[in-house]
Order: sequence, then structure tokens, then C-alpha cells
Amino acid sequence: MYGYPFPGTFIVDRQGVVTSRFFEEAYQERDTVSSILVRLGQHVGTRATKIAGAHVTVTSYSTDEVAAQGTHFSLVLDVAPGPRVHVYAPGARDYRPAAMSVEPQPGLVLKAPQYPKSEDYFFKPLKDHVPVYQHPFRIVQDVTLDPSREGSSALKDVTSLTITGRFDYQACDDKVCFTPQSVPLSWTIGMKPLDRERPKQD
Repeated sequence: MYGYPFPGTFIVDRQGVVTSRFFEEAYQERDTVSSILVRLGQHVGTRATKIAGAHVTVTSYSTDEVAAQGTHFSLVLDVAPGPRVHVYAPGARDYRPAAMSVEPQPGLVLKAPQYPKSEDYFFKPLKDHVPVYQHPFRIVQDVTLDPSREGSSALKDVTSLTITGRFDYQACDDKVCFTPQSVPLSWTIGMKPLDRERPKQD
């Protein structure tokens, strides 16, 4: 691969100090600025869908509304538990932990969802320690429009792509554990063609 460019992004603060860096594994792929900002905990100004679930509010959005093959973007859930409510985090036993899942489909490459660090909750009646989220938290699912030959075939003539999934969780308050819930999710991404024309040589 000598001589091939490998794209990367550096994040610098106001003093010019590098605070983060992101590199792709293949030259055909690119992170979007919006997806990088979300991974750093920032907010982006894309359209969002707010869902009032049982004992939680879920705000769902994609970091990018239009993408091309090789584009890395993110599907994001910002989840806010209700007052005095906690949601079980991954690793909780005997409960339904928070989980974001996306339906696989041709032309879409999925990475594992990223969950924030949980808090330890001590349930006195059972003398049990469990991992929970008691404050607003964010789940990020990174996806890529497949730049491979198979991906090109699956995405040929596609002008928009609808991605579906769900958010599973179980909420409890100080006294009651509520029934596990499942919230359907959907995002629509516009497709733009790759610019395959070489610049003219003088």
C-alpha cells in the first residue's frame, strides 16, 4: 500500500494543541466531521426525532442526512431517564439492559454500538449492585455505506436508504421495576454519487 493516502482528522483546541485524532483503515473511507463531533460528546444540528417512551425520552438522529459510499456516519440515541428513574446498563444480570440494534441490510456496514460508562446502583432490599444510567446518556452506532464491489452493486441507483432498528431497555425507580420496553427506530439517509472524474491536466 506504499504511496496510498490514508485520511485522518486532527482536532485542535484554541491554543493549537491536538486533543484528538481519527484515522481510517482504508483510503476509500472517510469520517464525517459531524460523526467525529458526536463521538467527542458534542451536539450537531441535524433533524431529530423525539420519542416519549415509558419512563424515558429518546431523541434519535443521524449525524448526516446525505452520504456517499465510504462515508462513516453515526446513528445516535440521546436517552433521558425520567425523575428518580434509572435504566439498566450493559452487564446488568436478571434485567433487560439498554441496547441499540440496527437491522443489517446490503450496502450497509455496521460497527458495534458504543455505550457510555455506567454507574453502580445499590438496591438495598436485595443487597444487589447493578450497573445503571441515572442521568441522560448517549449511545452511538457507527455505520458505513459499503465502498466494496458488493456494496456498489447493492447501492446501485439507490437515491435514499432507510435504516431501521430498535432500542430495548428496562427502567426502574426506587420501588418498582417496570416491564421491559422496545422502541422502534428509523432513519432515512440521502445517497449522493461518488465524484469519479479526474481533474483536467493543464
